[in-house]
Amino acid sequence: MHTEPGVHSSTGVFVCFEGGEGAGKSTQSSLLRQWLESQGYAVVLTFEPGDTTVGRRVREIVLDPATGALADRTEALLYAADKAEHVETLVLPALARGAVVITDRYVDSTLAYQGAGRGMDLVDDGLERVARWATGDLRPHLTVLLDLEPHHGLGRFETRDRIEGESLEFHLRVRAAFLALAAADPDHYLVLDARLPVDEIATVVREAIAGLLAQAVRT
Repeated sequence: MHTEPGVHSSTGVFVCFEGGEGAGKSTQSSLLRQWLESQGYAVVLTFEPGDTTVGRRVREIVLDPATGALADRTEALLYAADKAEHVETLVLPALARGAVVITDRYVDSTLAYQGAGRGMDLVDDGLERVARWATGDLRPHLTVLLDLEPHHGLGRFETRDRIEGESLEFHLRVRAAFLALAAADPDHYLVLDARLPVDEIATVVREAIAGLLAQAVRT
């Protein structure tokens, strides 16, 4: 999977956690925030979809099982709308202030879930173009991919939302897409086995981000 180079903010540091269901993205995002704040950095911890007023409405639609089936393009456009609002109103202002922005999911999730998962071609169907346009082609300085076989991650949920409830084959395609995105841009990705101990993963993440921290403004 090949994607063209995008825009990296000249202020602040933008870090993204990606991966399949149950991989531990929220846990690692929170641990990274705690560590960064202990080092004196201004941190904004956020997530997609749903961390804006508009996004909360979108999240209800795309994740509630009661929504039922959506046309693939409808689903993709809803996620794109969430991303556009998220970047414009939360991510870009925080980066402009020099903060470290940590997001739990970003564009890669759209490319993996609405792209590979739904069987949409990123180029021919225009999915990547829409997702990049929605975010102004803003790319994370570092994306941490927590890789986990789907049957391990899905087994951690007693109940599942609309996306978690998709077939194992769907989630296998999603995992393969994440790995392909990472392989296409190794300078901006850190791929870790999500089955490793939580503290071990957190340590490796901190080491990886150390080189980016000089760009952040201390509080």
